[in-house]
Amino acid sequence: MSASLGINANTMERLLQAAREFHAKEDVVFPDTSAEGNDDDWAMQILADHASDLTLQELEATLRNLAPEHQAELQALSAIGRGDYTQDNWDAALQEAREDWSEDTVHGLLTNPMIADEWAAGLELMEREDHAD
Repeated sequence: MSASLGINANTMERLLQAAREFHAKEDVVFPDTSAEGNDDDWAMQILADHASDLTLQELEATLRNLAPEHQAELQALSAIGRGDYTQDNWDAALQEAREDWSEDTVHGLLTNPMIADEWAAGLELMEREDHAD
């Protein structure tokens, strides 16, 4: 398997850096979700609370400027980095991400406090696989 992302390396690096910077800020707090809570409500509140944050604005603008296919690639990469899929299952992860894509995909990516770590782990796993081929 040799899957490559359609996102160029410079854009991926900017995304990783901005996500790390935003989620590392002390005042970015993601509340625990309760059975009665709505994840979308708190996610939207987090984004609204930080709307003036330049790092968030850069991250959101970069994500929104990506085509839906590339946003789906980021979702798939996150799934691989989390361990939901192995790098050998890239096609399945990407297909699920394509099917799950919506206008809210960017919000889902933005509000995941582990997104940079998941992307980095996914990239590392895929790079390892490419070198093994």
